[in-house]
Amino acid sequence: MMINRMVLTPKWQLPDKEGEMAMEVITSLANLRPGSTAEVISLQARNLARRRLLDLGLVPGTRVVVMRHSPSGDPTAYFIRGSTIALRREEGQQVLVRQLLTGGDHNGSH
Repeated sequence: MMINRMVLTPKWQLPDKEGEMAMEVITSLANLRPGSTAEVISLQARNLARRRLLDLGLVPGTRVVVMRHSPSGDPTAYFIRGSTIALRREEGQQVLVRQLLTGGDHNGSH
């Protein structure tokens, strides 16, 4: 029996170092726009797909930068541990990440 998994994009407010509320965004790698930076939280993939993602360096704590989408929109190029890696949307949906907000991300520009 196959179970469909839906990746949600929840947002939590967490206190930052100064005690102010900061927004943390947890989503899948496939949902990020070019120029975004994120940190891997976990992998939802199983078996060979999981092994491939781990072999590419997608382990918890790894920083990933979304480089660009192909002209057709799939695959997407990511900068991971010093290498540019292309992943299809289906693979990127299996990687849960915490988006790291930079100066440009706070004002909604991408």
